[in-house]
Amino acid sequence: MLHLPGGQTPLWNHMDSVEPAGLQPGKRASGCPQKGLFQPSDSSELVQECLQQFKVTRTQLQQIQASLLDSMEQALTGEASPAPGVRMLPTYVGSTPHGNEQGNFVVLELGASGASLRVLWVTLTGIKGQRVEPKSQEFVIPQEVVLGTGQQLFDFAAHCLFEFLGAHSVGNQGLQLGFSFSFPCHQTGLDRVRWRGNRDSGWRGNAAPMKAFGSVTQLFCPQSTLISWTKGFRCSGVEGQDVVQLLRDAIQRQGAYSIDVVAVVNDTVGTMMGCEPGVGSCEVGLVIDTGTNVCYMEEARHVAMLDEDRGRTCISVEWGSFNDDGALGPVLTTFDHALDHASLNPGAQRFEKMIGGLYLGELVRLVLAHLAQHRVLFGGYTSPALLSQGSILLEHVAEMEDPTTGAARVHTILQELGLSPEASDAELVQRVCAAVCSRAAQLCAAALAAILSRLQRSREQQILQVTVATGGQVLERHPRFRGILQETVKLLASECNVSFIPSVDGGGRGVAMVTAVAARLAAHRRLLEETLAPFRLSHEQLATVQTQMREAMAKGLRREASSLRMLPTYVRATPDGSERGDFLALDLGGTNFRVLLVRVAEGGVQIVNQVYSIPECVAQGSGQQLFDHIVDCIVDFQQKQGLRGQSLPLGFTFSFPCKQLGLDQGILLNWTKGFNASGCEGQDVVYLLREAIKRRQAVELNVVAIVNDTVGTMMSCGYEDPRCEMGLIVGTGTNACYMEELQNVAGVAGDSGHMCINMEWGAFGDDGSLGMLSTCFDVRVDQASINPGKQRFEKMISGMYLGEIVRHILLHLTSLGVLFQGQQTQRLQTRDIFKTKFLSEIESFANLVAATVRELAPRCVVTFLQSEDGSGKGAALVTAVACRLAQMACV
Repeated sequence: MLHLPGGQTPLWNHMDSVEPAGLQPGKRASGCPQKGLFQPSDSSELVQECLQQFKVTRTQLQQIQASLLDSMEQALTGEASPAPGVRMLPTYVGSTPHGNEQGNFVVLELGASGASLRVLWVTLTGIKGQRVEPKSQEFVIPQEVVLGTGQQLFDFAAHCLFEFLGAHSVGNQGLQLGFSFSFPCHQTGLDRVRWRGNRDSGWRGNAAPMKAFGSVTQLFCPQSTLISWTKGFRCSGVEGQDVVQLLRDAIQRQGAYSIDVVAVVNDTVGTMMGCEPGVGSCEVGLVIDTGTNVCYMEEARHVAMLDEDRGRTCISVEWGSFNDDGALGPVLTTFDHALDHASLNPGAQRFEKMIGGLYLGELVRLVLAHLAQHRVLFGGYTSPALLSQGSILLEHVAEMEDPTTGAARVHTILQELGLSPEASDAELVQRVCAAVCSRAAQLCAAALAAILSRLQRSREQQILQVTVATGGQVLERHPRFRGILQETVKLLASECNVSFIPSVDGGGRGVAMVTAVAARLAAHRRLLEETLAPFRLSHEQLATVQTQMREAMAKGLRREASSLRMLPTYVRATPDGSERGDFLALDLGGTNFRVLLVRVAEGGVQIVNQVYSIPECVAQGSGQQLFDHIVDCIVDFQQKQGLRGQSLPLGFTFSFPCKQLGLDQGILLNWTKGFNASGCEGQDVVYLLREAIKRRQAVELNVVAIVNDTVGTMMSCGYEDPRCEMGLIVGTGTNACYMEELQNVAGVAGDSGHMCINMEWGAFGDDGSLGMLSTCFDVRVDQASINPGKQRFEKMISGMYLGEIVRHILLHLTSLGVLFQGQQTQRLQTRDIFKTKFLSEIESFANLVAATVRELAPRCVVTFLQSEDGSGKGAALVTAVACRLAQMACV
């Protein structure tokens, strides 16, 4: 139950029935401050009618809550109008403090408390360190500066900053400054990065994809563009400008100290970040000072302009500009209209003008002047001071409302205004103050309830547990305002369990906290870029690799020493669409083995397949064990498909390096991908398969072709598009094949027509040619592999190794403190724990390939097709083409 001065009953008691008699629902008494209209003859009736305007119903508060929530969600999704009710500006603060922030920081606060600025020296000692009280000094900004030029304002700020530093004997080495600028601003990041490299230089926001070629140098500086002045400021030449750059320019003009502006922070964000660690989930910051605003931690995936789907970001709601006529119209009084009309920005910041500390005293003054002019107060006498704008301030209102000393302070304050109040005047003045401030607290509560509802909805929690950090003179100096705010929030957001915690140092500590985080992130980002720089290849480096591969290809085709084997596959044509029939296909290339029945018909290709596992003991055992196991799987498949006794043409996809002597002859050069079956290297694997078939007896299989999986990939797409003459696989391993002019292939009879060449490019660079691109992480992965020094190209790009490269990078960054707060975990030190599939879920490895190919081969128009079961369907199609060509030869 709330008790108001002057014997008023709590506003909740009559919330749904407070409209004055004779007024239509939703209307306000419009005659009070206007002359010439009918006025009630009884003084008490006039007082009641004026004060009644400041009463709001529960229904109206709920309408404001719903309207603000709707405006927030529209702005988040980018659907808001050109002049949105709230701006929902990302601040790029991604987390609340961890409690381990340490160091000394300078904080400059501008606009947090009206026409003044504050400089602080803040020492952060971490959650376990002994608290060090900050040093601070406040400077009053002259009115001619508030309304002057931007250069005047920022020169004044720099002068005050240096005066403070000089008075406190602060050194001149490495000063890091956090700039609290409490006006609506558009930020492109907490900081921004400039890349300097061999090419592609320029400014890039930190949310944009990073692309740089060659060595890079980074410079970090925040950027914050002023949208519009509020709180009585109107300095020219600042709106639309980067205020951080203006401050940096002013600091350079002063020239006395070397100061790095590390972060720009809204005072509301500083309030939230200044919440003591350990008080709970502090994810909302509320400021009611000269102006008012709120911020909160939003799920990044809900913020359309960020294009992020992970983590959270702090959003500055900028609710002072909220102005929904449908919701606010019914609670606007004639005094609100008069105040707005006389302000520096009529029609703007309407919500702020109803609850901000800069305006509450003015609203009280307007009501008192009106009542005095109608002979209800002060015997009808109005002093020049009472009729002067700004003569009653927030602190006057708070003092006059005080339940113990308020009556005495009323007399003192009114006398200072040149008035001679009677005892009854003091009580009425207190009632006016209570009415104005009660409405402000209730409206603020309705808006805060919208924020809490948003949090509760996005977190999908039945009961939201949240801490709200509060700051500003209204909440600090006005306990009754704070009490009404809390009670109203409970009423309007019953599904939220809310704790209100006052901010520390008026948000200054929070600004230092953000600055500490920004400085740490800048250092971490520098270490991150130094670590990743070797992976960012320049155009020149890629062109060199391109030339080296072209030379290695030519040597391989001529049968000269080369890291590219350029193996003939004896596949001489791609499908032409006339292939028909049923075929068997085998697919061996990893820990799983597949048997397929492929039906090639006029309507397309139909496939039935079954997967069989290959135990490690078989993959590492003898060749006879391996091929006997393969034949057992084929027999099982034939029985299940009703194919027993049939002799269908069979294509064998064998995804290991082979030297083919014919379409059905393939000499295994060496095992890869973890296989090491004895007695196979140097042998014809088709012969080994046929021998296993003989051992099984009563099994008839017609092995027509041995096919590399890359060739199968090409043939699979070639069935859909006859122009397909290349195959590329980047999976567990990597390889490529293409249709070469037969005349260029040494050692194969004939010089007309084409032949598919299996490049076996996974071994590219085994001669040391890729040493310039190899990083320390590549070396570690290679040394730990079962074939050190071999398949160097494959180890840089294929799925069997990428996860391991990333794991070693993560371990390195953790050791530097860049990741996981420097805490090493046993699991991350486990080999192969970071799967390559994680990379696929995080990044997209295909668009970049296509873009780089276009850059390096500008005269080639390349279409990338996704192969459908190339290793199975493709093997069958190689067999089908071979059968077609054989039939044509017979004819």
